[in-house]
Amino acid sequence: MTPVESILKPQIVSAFDVERIRADFPILKLKVDGKPLIYLDSAASGQMPQPVIDRLVSYQTTQHANIHRAVHYLSEIATAEFESARRKLQHFINAREDREVIFTSGTTDAINLVMHGYGRKFIGAGDEIILTTLEHHSNIVPWQMLAEEKGAKIRVVPINDAGELLLDEYEQLFNEHTRFVSVMHVSNALGSINPIKQMIAFAHARGVPVLIDGAQAVPHMKIDVQDLDCDFYAFSGHKMCGPTGIGILYGKADLLEQMQPFKGGGDMILSVTFEKTIYNTIPQKFEAGTPPIAAAIGFGAAVDYLSEIGMEAIATHELALLNYATEQICRIPGVRIIGTASLKTAVLSFVVDGVHPHDIGTLLNQEGIAVRTGHHCAQPVMQYLKIPATSRASFAFYNNMAEVDTLVAGIRTAQNVFV
Repeated sequence: MTPVESILKPQIVSAFDVERIRADFPILKLKVDGKPLIYLDSAASGQMPQPVIDRLVSYQTTQHANIHRAVHYLSEIATAEFESARRKLQHFINAREDREVIFTSGTTDAINLVMHGYGRKFIGAGDEIILTTLEHHSNIVPWQMLAEEKGAKIRVVPINDAGELLLDEYEQLFNEHTRFVSVMHVSNALGSINPIKQMIAFAHARGVPVLIDGAQAVPHMKIDVQDLDCDFYAFSGHKMCGPTGIGILYGKADLLEQMQPFKGGGDMILSVTFEKTIYNTIPQKFEAGTPPIAAAIGFGAAVDYLSEIGMEAIATHELALLNYATEQICRIPGVRIIGTASLKTAVLSFVVDGVHPHDIGTLLNQEGIAVRTGHHCAQPVMQYLKIPATSRASFAFYNNMAEVDTLVAGIRTAQNVFV
């Protein structure tokens, strides 16, 4: 079996009504240069359905006020809706308590919170942090900053040519100096699904906590943080039908309680004098200042929307899209898929012989097709694969098979222009 054949799984036929779902997304009615928009860049940012848009408008027009700081009607309503969104996120990922759900500005902010709050307190000179070759820059740079400040060392798990982590090598990296592991659940550049439950268990057997970057996983599969037993899990609202500027850090309560605050200001305190400040309890300890209230409420509405469809149904439909797109693109001479892991989500990166990915993206845009081109904030992956960039089509549950056909036709058109 070839690497490409290994990622082609039997398609599962379901009653998933993608056309009904597409009607919920007003942006999909847009035309680009007179052609229907085909949005295949959901790994960068997902689109927002009308129910989420309506909820944002409803909050802004009938409920807007600052939270936790007044006893008037609007403040009480806004506070209740904000905390309701927190509970929705708690149930969505099956956190044990709602206080384990910290609102952040996104995955990057959540990772930085852990680096500052946990890393700067518990990681010191000579300690080691394990990352992987697959990581997004947002899960590399903060740890490099910490290592430089503390005199710690970064150890890196290698990958194979399919874009899969080498677990034997991962296990060999552990020693008496290992203090932390931070790994993405799904590669944004290749779509590879990492065996994080196994990785977490191995680290925990050696007393090492683990952070999971779940930005590319939560939109595509059901996540249960208690089952995974991860110590921290970070993800963003804008990748899962919610607004930008909002994200979640899940953390086990006992670890969050030990951590130092990342930011200082209002709401994260119990009392302040010039002699001493007493910090608030979690989650407020990590939510300084006025939070993105509307975005949090919109995020809660997005979770409601996804839950109504069902994450299992979403995963099934997206797998069918990925399989079909993989099969069709493999039939185009001169096109090579980058990332052929045995387990993938709906990301398909490819290169076209003799054509730069930016040129592919430009030609596809003229056909109304939105794909991402570049290194995808994953330069170590590109360096390992010895390529400067890829074109990346990333699918969501609102895409259909006809859009895949248009993508394939667009790639062929680009070849005819450039090759």
